Amino acid sequence: MNYPLSFRFKLLALSPQIYVQDAAGQPVCYVKQKLFRLREKVEVHTNDNRNQLICTIGADRILDWSARYTFRDAAGNELGAVGRRGMRSLWSAHYDVFGPNSTTPAFSIREENPFAKLFDGFIGEIPLIGFLSSYLFHPRYVACRPDGTAVMRLTKKAAFFEGRFKLEKLSDASDAEEMSIILSYLMMNLLERKRG
Repeated sequence: MNYPLSFRFKLLALSPQIYVQDAAGQPVCYVKQKLFRLREKVEVHTNDNRNQLICTIGADRILDWSARYTFRDAAGNELGAVGRRGMRSLWSAHYDVFGPNSTTPAFSIREENPFAKLFDGFIGEIPLIGFLSSYLFHPRYVACRPDGTAVMRLTKKAAFFEGRFKLEKLSDASDAEEMSIILSYLMMNLLERKRG
């Protein structure tokens, strides 16, 4: 994949959509979240025409407090999963990334500076001033191996009326690991979009 990748989604859209492009501006994937589902299920397609399904991301429960979201390819084979760390995610985003059929995390995604997201979310709720928060605060989320090696970093970028993020590769990972981390960041974006 041609890094860095850019994630872009409209803040004012009724149903959240994420466009992912590589460094050359070529589409990598497109995600559209369906509204009013009891149990979260997201489809990831090659582009916004939605004519080729890459995979699905489905929750294991209705309430997503500590839900686990499983990635499955178009044939239904498990590619991996991501799980939010319940209480720990209240203060700062913290997710575990799992390999296929695994209960041991292969990576963890955590927020590098929880204060950036806290202030971004707080200022963002103030009428007339809130739109400036995307220019003032830029939360960063790093994916690390259990030994602490940073593999990828997602950084919020300045933008009006849409969310923009840049995904950088920091160290080597297999294609399957990269796919799991990218899908984890996509799901994290959908879950955290209200909080910065």
